[in-house]
Amino acid sequence: MAQRLTFRRRLPYNTQSNRRRISKTPGGRLVFLYQKKQGTVPSCGDCHTKLQGIKAMRPKELMRVCKRQKTVTRAYGGSRCGRCVRERIVRAFLIEEQKIVARVVKANKKQ
Repeated sequence: MAQRLTFRRRLPYNTQSNRRRISKTPGGRLVFLYQKKQGTVPSCGDCHTKLQGIKAMRPKELMRVCKRQKTVTRAYGGSRCGRCVRERIVRAFLIEEQKIVARVVKANKKQ
């Protein structure tokens, strides 16, 4: 007959925070090992793709690790992907160019 297992914690329900797996101890007993929740990879705020170069971590873990592991050394580092940053820069540049062209056209009309 199979050995019965009892919970090691007081939570008796099969919830997300109460996930567990069965493990055999060196003494031959079967016990529950509680599994931690998986972290999520941060996603880009514009296009919602997963950011590269940043590991999936839980908030508590993120608190513990250094800044280098939470971001990418670039403008908008751990918040936007490279493609979206490039788009922002190009858009800003083109808007400035448009303003300059409008100023030149206005100056030519006056002459």
